Amino acid sequence: MAGFMDRAREQAQRGLHQGKQKLDEVQAQRAGGDLLKKLGAAYYAEQRGSGSAEATQKTLQALESHIAEHGDSFLPK
Repeated sequence: MAGFMDRAREQAQRGLHQGKQKLDEVQAQRAGGDLLKKLGAAYYAEQRGSGSAEATQKTLQALESHIAEHGDSFLPK
């Protein structure tokens, strides 16, 4: 009986770990998508004259940092 409980506990822990990994991936994808939207908005504002090149550059740097840490799988192909 103890062997069964140990295996069940291990399997549950594995499932929790996999679930956390998936949640982290989804959150990183959403954050990347949000940064992409912010970059588009900053660029649009810059082109219309109501934004600055500095704001666009700052957003681009934030996006590049995110890509360096989490990868670029959220980018459209």
